[in-house]
Amino acid sequence: MKCTGEFTSTETVIKMADMEDVSERSDSPAISYPDYDDRGHGHSFVKKTFHKPTYCHHCTDMLWGLIGQGLVCEVCNFVVHEKCLRTVVSACSSIAATLIKNPVAHCWSEPGQFKRKFCNVCRKRLEDSLAVRCEICEYYAHLDCHDFVVSDCKECAIYSPNITRSSIVHFHHWREGNLPANSKCLACKKTCWSSECLAGMRCEWCGLTAHASCYRLLPAECNFGSLREIMLPSSCLSMPRMDLSVETMMGMSKKTTRTISEDWSSSGDSRNDEEQQERERRSPRDRDGKDKDTEWEIIRVFDGNASMKRRLYRTISVPKNAPAQAILEAALKTFHISDDPKNYYVAEASEFAMFVGEKQLEESKPIRAQLKTPDGKRPSIFLRYKEQDPDKGHIKVYPGGLKVSSGHKNITVNSDSTTEDIIRTALKKFGIEDTDPARFSLIEVLLDKGVAERTLEHTDKPWEVIKNSRKESLRQNQMTRYYLQQKEDPHGPSISLFVGNLPTGLSQRQYEKILLDIVGKQNKWVRFDVIYYEYGALVLDFSQAEKATRVFNILKDAVFDDKQLLVLLLPNIQPHMIPENTNPLLVFVNVKSGGCQGLNLITSFRKLLNPHQVFNLENGGPLPGLYVFRNVPYYKILACGGDGTVGWVLSCLDNVGQDAICQSPPLSILPLGTGNDLARVLRWGPGYTGGEDPLNYLRDVIDAEDIKLDRWTVIFHPNEKEQDETKVAIANDTNSANTNEDTTTIFVMNNYFGIGIDADISLDFHQAREEKPDKFNSRLHNKKVYVQMSLRKMVNKHTCKDLHRCIRLEVDGKLVDLPPCEGIIILNILSWGSGANPWGPEKEDQFQKPTHYDGNLEVVGITGVVHMAQIHSGLRTGIRVAQGGHLRITLLTDLPVQVDGEPWIQPAGQVVVLRSALKATMLKKTKNKIRRRNTEPSIFFPENDSLKAQSPSDENSTGPL
Repeated sequence: MKCTGEFTSTETVIKMADMEDVSERSDSPAISYPDYDDRGHGHSFVKKTFHKPTYCHHCTDMLWGLIGQGLVCEVCNFVVHEKCLRTVVSACSSIAATLIKNPVAHCWSEPGQFKRKFCNVCRKRLEDSLAVRCEICEYYAHLDCHDFVVSDCKECAIYSPNITRSSIVHFHHWREGNLPANSKCLACKKTCWSSECLAGMRCEWCGLTAHASCYRLLPAECNFGSLREIMLPSSCLSMPRMDLSVETMMGMSKKTTRTISEDWSSSGDSRNDEEQQERERRSPRDRDGKDKDTEWEIIRVFDGNASMKRRLYRTISVPKNAPAQAILEAALKTFHISDDPKNYYVAEASEFAMFVGEKQLEESKPIRAQLKTPDGKRPSIFLRYKEQDPDKGHIKVYPGGLKVSSGHKNITVNSDSTTEDIIRTALKKFGIEDTDPARFSLIEVLLDKGVAERTLEHTDKPWEVIKNSRKESLRQNQMTRYYLQQKEDPHGPSISLFVGNLPTGLSQRQYEKILLDIVGKQNKWVRFDVIYYEYGALVLDFSQAEKATRVFNILKDAVFDDKQLLVLLLPNIQPHMIPENTNPLLVFVNVKSGGCQGLNLITSFRKLLNPHQVFNLENGGPLPGLYVFRNVPYYKILACGGDGTVGWVLSCLDNVGQDAICQSPPLSILPLGTGNDLARVLRWGPGYTGGEDPLNYLRDVIDAEDIKLDRWTVIFHPNEKEQDETKVAIANDTNSANTNEDTTTIFVMNNYFGIGIDADISLDFHQAREEKPDKFNSRLHNKKVYVQMSLRKMVNKHTCKDLHRCIRLEVDGKLVDLPPCEGIIILNILSWGSGANPWGPEKEDQFQKPTHYDGNLEVVGITGVVHMAQIHSGLRTGIRVAQGGHLRITLLTDLPVQVDGEPWIQPAGQVVVLRSALKATMLKKTKNKIRRRNTEPSIFFPENDSLKAQSPSDENSTGPL
């Protein structure tokens, strides 16, 4: 996505290709097709004969014929009909990285296996081997292909203080392949996806899909499709420039991706293991079928001294009598280097040659005749750069965030040129006059397996750095760029670190002492922005990125009071940049709720929305997200979890919402828990099964209506003479809200409050889940265990027998006679125990029709476990006892109780239930509407946004060149 007036990345679809059905060798010599590559795609096509059914990567039709059915690029193995050559838009992997103006690193998942997906690097299916995926965009790659991924992920935070909201224009971020099934092209209305190959185009922001030959006819501007009303545009967000990985910034643990070459050991390997590893190091088109061909030879290629020292190499397969020139061209292709071969040469590789000099192999002679490697041993060669003039050359300098319209500039440098000299020259060429060069830095950016930055000192000599880089690794030299960048972060000096897992209830001075003892006084922050005393969490503000990075790295490994500290880097939202009629959605996901489906939901929502809108509740709970959105005037919340998760989010809102501009944002629910009673009442369903499309949930959130929810304060005041410290501690730990010195405990109730048999069973279930949480990973299993515990209560004696003799109930000041029962339930909503309605349907009696916003509670009695089962099955209802807005309950003995599904044993004493002053606004799903068949793109284009035909030469057009 790009922003007018500010330099950002060209969102192109740049993919490296390799077809699994390509035959072993080319059937003809390399053929040049200059007329077909006049748009600079960089392909080098040859005629091919395919021995398996093969599909064109451009039009997805099968290649027909017996011989020479189509063409394939020698470098990236992009398969294409000859008739499709003129309309190819996918760039070759040899120039892929060079087309990205502003690289953005991917956020990689743990290695795993993904079904019905294709690798965006080699174009093979992913089912048969380990692969990784980007958690933010639809980029997939085999572990073996990770060396050649392109860092072109979505830019999610591009705010600049020098642009206004009216000047912002967001553009599509196109990605090739892995489209949803039944995707339709918005331009021609025909199917644009394929299950046979990596084909079709999709915008990572709005989800718009199109053919590769059609997508450039669509409007260049992206309006976020049907999610525009809840999308937080990247132009509203800023992230400080810090030396941290993308995974760390997203609150994920750092993922490590392994490549075959990195796992190779130079000692102790058997010959079979070594041959297998060398086979895997070959380029994908060289792996199949050449072992049995005695006329071909495998050669190890090192791209520099560093790769020789680390024993990291790639292999090529060439005829045994191949001249050195053919081997040079093959070596360049296997390292995806697209330069003129005249600028390179090959030499025999040895550690001795690195220090005493190397002999360049003659291009016309066979390589075997020039090597000292004995027959039977695989030869090794160096791929080297041929310096035309060692004393001077050119360096490309890109405008890193500078407000200039031009791209990179070529700066002439020599051995004496310093970084300061290059900065002065670059400023003149970019038209930035009368500016102090000291305000700028030259940043060395390495795009190999991500995006790594290093600031060059003003006295460094970049030309010497470049020459040394070429000697160490040609691949890394090719993947290195230089950016001219302001030293002062345009996003502002404020950097916020969230620190959690500290002791609760301490003073600011105590928190300061704890943290200074860990990080040191030299790393002290500017100020405490906010302290959440009840949760043992706080936010530190820094003005220097280097200091914030040091503190982050120290705290993430720190332990205090036997607890690992939690530290998160928080983004900064600029409310004045949020478009009109946009109410951003704040998403909380509890990965431990119900069937543990939260991890997949987090990935889905991060791809559908701005990933900075999605927070994992494992990382500090709701507090980090609520802090980030504290200055947004109006927003919505989606809580993905059970009723306990909803109560958790509402409880945090109660504590921190008073300091926010929007104190009571409406909250919707995606039910992941076991009961999900509140979600049922608000029409969000009984539970997420994993088969539903998360996009439909987001659409329902947009259409949902605001509704009020009564909330109730439950005050427990045990009798002092019967106080039991252990039981009170359990109560406090279960739902610590506000505990006074007189042992009074206060809770906020949203759903229901139970005393007796129901709470007793819930307590047994809660204790079992605490002991073995890994077994409670299925909603069906949870219900099964709950039923088993209920059956045990039927045959065993329990403390709830004759409950009506153990309590006294007053409703609105009047004493109520309780019927014989083993439990009572006080209802705020008409759903209890996973969807049952103990109150029953409306009938003629003295009670009013209940709702969850009428200011009244309903009290029902339960006679036992059998009665509970009958209520669940709908055969009976509970015994209606009372209805009112103020309850006082006297417990004459210790009894099990539960508030919103959180159970414990409550000592004898007084319980008061009264309407809370805290308000809650919920989102109620609108009734289902008749949906059209899936014949259109999954993300619609509103009717008032006409599709304007656009020329591929339009300056705002993005995508493959």
